[in-house]
Amino acid sequence: MASLLQAQEPNLEKIKAIHTEVESASSAIKTNDKADEEFRTYDAEKTTERVVEHYRLMRSKQTVEFVERMEEKYTFEGGVGRTQMTIEEAFEELENYVDASDPDLDLPNKIHLLQTAEGIRKAGHPEWIQLTGLLHDMGKIMFLWGTGEDGQDGYDPNGHQWALGGDTFVVGCKIPDEAVVFPEFNTLNPDEHDTRYNTKCGIYEEHCGLDNLKMAWGHDEYMYRMLVANKALIPKEGLDMVRYHSCYPWHDKGAYKHLLKPEDEETLEWVKLFNQFDLYTKDQDNVVDEVELWPYYKGLLNKYGLGGKLWW
Repeated sequence: MASLLQAQEPNLEKIKAIHTEVESASSAIKTNDKADEEFRTYDAEKTTERVVEHYRLMRSKQTVEFVERMEEKYTFEGGVGRTQMTIEEAFEELENYVDASDPDLDLPNKIHLLQTAEGIRKAGHPEWIQLTGLLHDMGKIMFLWGTGEDGQDGYDPNGHQWALGGDTFVVGCKIPDEAVVFPEFNTLNPDEHDTRYNTKCGIYEEHCGLDNLKMAWGHDEYMYRMLVANKALIPKEGLDMVRYHSCYPWHDKGAYKHLLKPEDEETLEWVKLFNQFDLYTKDQDNVVDEVELWPYYKGLLNKYGLGGKLWW
């Protein structure tokens, strides 16, 4: 599929045209024969027990207070984080981490990230989107400093990971029953019983804008902050793909329109474009050669200011 995207300058009509092309050509992106409705199947009776439990805990514990505590714990104040590693070293740390929230398959994160990046590359999209594909899930590196109590246990195969992965949602306002998976768990969230947070707008003003909303804490927000702190040269459109790709209630179900600014529609199109590759290239049989591919992506890391030691 030839890309319609040739420049970094955002153009809403062009982005919509690309998204339309991607949707109509999903079969060209897919690396298996699964039908669209077979992806992201969440059903309390059919979904694996570990995934159901993941979302029960996530919905129960992701509150405003928790998110603010994680923002403080994972601060990059002064451009400094917890440790310094290269991207290659971070990949080594992630080697044995498997996402407990994914209903589609168990796959090492590095393989999924290379699959996503290669799908974007083969479609002819620009280098910065390819690099975004490579990096978008690397925020799960938080498990190095996390605990099971905080939903960041990546060492135990059965550990709690509800603050590392999974569909995010906006905290500080009512959780939209019609837009989240397992809505029956919404009432378990303490904020749903707090009058400060359980109304349609909650702590937000109408049309305050996407960037002013607090999302349930996870790898998206952490990795966005990490890239900003390390002065990555990825354009804002790519940073937004990293920051919001897990907020399925927003980009897939159309929730939170009353909180968005008009310009957020453009961000929505970028994220929808990206998520086609994030979802449809994830396949146990989609073989990627790490050794052969790495020199190419190492060059992209250097080009976009992410070569060498970085703060995490």
